[in-house]
Amino acid sequence: MKVFVTGASGFIGSAVVKELIGAGHEVIGLARSEASAKIISDAGGEVLLGDLENLDILKKGASLADGIIHTAFIHDFSQYQKAGQVDATAINAMGEVLHGTDKPLIVTSGMLGLPPIEGFIREESSAENSPRTSEATALALAEKGINTSIIRLPPSVHDKEDKGFIPFIIGLARKSGVSAYPENGENRWSAVHRLDAARAFRLALEKASKGTIYNVVGDNSIETKKIAEVIGEKLNLPVQSVSGDAIAQHFDWMGRFISFQGAAIGTKTEKQLGWKPIHIGLLEDMQENYF
Repeated sequence: MKVFVTGASGFIGSAVVKELIGAGHEVIGLARSEASAKIISDAGGEVLLGDLENLDILKKGASLADGIIHTAFIHDFSQYQKAGQVDATAINAMGEVLHGTDKPLIVTSGMLGLPPIEGFIREESSAENSPRTSEATALALAEKGINTSIIRLPPSVHDKEDKGFIPFIIGLARKSGVSAYPENGENRWSAVHRLDAARAFRLALEKASKGTIYNVVGDNSIETKKIAEVIGEKLNLPVQSVSGDAIAQHFDWMGRFISFQGAAIGTKTEKQLGWKPIHIGLLEDMQENYF
């Protein structure tokens, strides 16, 4: 299968590209720059220069491919609403090209902040009030008959070269001299290794079940205090709670996310995709590769 991958040079997308090529698929990767293009071509993919706001390029990539994996997103939390609008427009543009075909479109979404069911974010948890519109946009396309499904990722997709939430928290600890956690530190996050996530994307593409939501989870439930303790141990810093206004002061823009309950489970996903996480968990990965 020839697959158009957005975000193909990114932390997650580059792993997806390698997974696809390793399984015998061909890849057309969207690249914003020559540096990004080199990453894609070095991995064995074909390059299409453009970005999420170039709708003609997105439509071209979609028309050239047998399927699409959409991993790109503008991670600018100061303009999160705008990033969501760009994302929704991009998804709709690619979906438009697939109308009348059975070509699969796999859209990436997140699970942090979704309502838990019996303590865990599950495939049935609604993203109706989520500030990120990726999932709602994809499901609307599925209702129109387009073969769209959703990969939900935990707040931490981890591996070497991670540039997400965990490295940001580590940077805050270095800067402040304290490894902090919110309130009593008992709120829980989920996580998945990047290579496990990449395999789930490939399986979702190959099995292509219209309108299906996949929760791709390795670690189901990690206390934020445990994350802070690993950071404190590795940096030889005190570990302490912050509460009230001090949460926003310490965690900066991440203050709005750090207290969310993010424990998640993907039992249905594992059965539907025949997928199981096989790589190390977040805390072990942090111990070995993050400092």
